[in-house]
Amino acid sequence: MECKAVAFTGPSNSGKTTLIEKIAIHQHRRRSIAVIKHDPKDKAIFDQEGKDSDRFFKTGAEVAVLSPERTTLFSHRSRGIEEAARLLAPFDWLLVEGLRTLPLPRIGVFRGRIDEDYLPYVDALAVDDTIEWERYRIPDTIDQLDLNDIDGIVAWIETHAITLKGLQSC
Repeated sequence: MECKAVAFTGPSNSGKTTLIEKIAIHQHRRRSIAVIKHDPKDKAIFDQEGKDSDRFFKTGAEVAVLSPERTTLFSHRSRGIEEAARLLAPFDWLLVEGLRTLPLPRIGVFRGRIDEDYLPYVDALAVDDTIEWERYRIPDTIDQLDLNDIDGIVAWIETHAITLKGLQSC
């Protein structure tokens, strides 16, 4: 098995999370999927106030919650993409949300308008019918994808995702 990775980028509320969720559901029976989400403003909430894991985490400890259905890790340390991928392995596809300077094939997700500041970082644009292509100067090297065509986006990933090196578990 090869661990392959692709990333998604775009402004807040552009549909990145929804697209990743749709891809994960679509591929559920064919591939094992891992997802890494970037939280640049450190605003994600992972547990409820007063619950055991929240209380343990507030002590400064590294916390893992093991259950029959899942493992949840709460860490005070920032981890690089390689270490996070090792923790999640084995998987077939790693879908990364954010981290736009990470050297992975990248799909930019946009609705309403394309923020051209993202163009140097993307290999493809996934947009819906609210985008008027003719308003933008999109380089020929950037593929154009329909945000609502999950089969087409999966086909793009199959062709462009790169193999992650150094993961013995995959």
